[in-house]
Amino acid sequence: MQLMCFRQVLVFGWTLAATAAMAAVPPAPKLPADAYFLMDATTGQVLVDHNGDLALPPASLTKIMTSYVLAEEVEAGRASLDDMITVSRKAWSQNPTFNGSSLMWIEPGKQVSLADLERGIVISSGNDASVAVAEHLAGTEASFVDVMNQLASELGLTDTIFRNPHGLPHPEHRSTARDLAKLSAALINSYPEHYKIYKERSFTYNGIKQFNRNSLLRSDSTVDGLKTGYTSEAGYGLVASAQRDDMRLVSVVLGSASTRSRTSESSSLLNYGFRFFQNLRPLSAEVTLVEPKVWKGAADSVYAGVLKSIVLTVPRERSAADIEIITDEQLEAPLLRGDEIGMVRVVRGGELIYETPLVVLEDVPSGGFLKRLIDALILWFQNLAG
Repeated sequence: MQLMCFRQVLVFGWTLAATAAMAAVPPAPKLPADAYFLMDATTGQVLVDHNGDLALPPASLTKIMTSYVLAEEVEAGRASLDDMITVSRKAWSQNPTFNGSSLMWIEPGKQVSLADLERGIVISSGNDASVAVAEHLAGTEASFVDVMNQLASELGLTDTIFRNPHGLPHPEHRSTARDLAKLSAALINSYPEHYKIYKERSFTYNGIKQFNRNSLLRSDSTVDGLKTGYTSEAGYGLVASAQRDDMRLVSVVLGSASTRSRTSESSSLLNYGFRFFQNLRPLSAEVTLVEPKVWKGAADSVYAGVLKSIVLTVPRERSAADIEIITDEQLEAPLLRGDEIGMVRVVRGGELIYETPLVVLEDVPSGGFLKRLIDALILWFQNLAG
């Protein structure tokens, strides 16, 4: 193989050069919560993990999945935000199951739009709204829970089991900080229009105005979601997301001692992540990185690069990244888009931090008979000469 290395002075390299150098990332803050987790929402890179796989009751954080199912059904065309739902007695706010819990205050026999119920779930954390949506989208609450668990499996939430759509106590109803972070990132990335509701600070229904319990929305302008939760069994929980510049983080705190502590602990995680990490974008999709020689083709070279933009979450350092490109020594047509013809490596501070195949960006068909003959003769003489 032929090694083709070149140093790229990219925008991110210039930006990092203006940043104070750090020898190493300091340890993550130690928090009193039962479990906490910090992850980049774009790359999935885990930045902090304390008991991230410990199965705990998620309480109303369950409603992130309930809203995810709702968003998926709407975007798939199987439901509409204009749908009018007749409230059942089971979904009624006066259902004894809901005593003392958060409610939207819907009434049996009344009709409520799916759009209002979505806000009732996300902003008011309505257990009644969660049941109404479950019955509308799946026929029964039990069938809706089956959908929740199926989606949990598809999203790779390996330690999550849902037993209801609202999160009220059930001995088998469990999730983890890691799974809740993955679920939240999936919602943010897959259904951004629905995610926007999470940053709304209040919702009024039937003359009752309720405020979003995520107090980070009021204290940190970069926070735009997600959800709080509480039961006496679960303690206080908060899944939060914030975006600063081009980096979005998701934090999860479970089993905190109070509303104030879950807020301060979440803030500590987010500030730590943004302070000591950053996202690099060293490779852009469909950009030609190199044009290696092609033999026996209709063209003498091929456009090569990557088909998907690369984003890497790395510690903040002064050093820029180097791009190393390794191409196969002898490329012969035909070449098809997507064919692997080498490797692209991202090196920082002498350390390989990422590698991905170098691929063909545009087809190179075989050349005519004369072209193939001439190139075959040239290659024969080259091989003969050693």
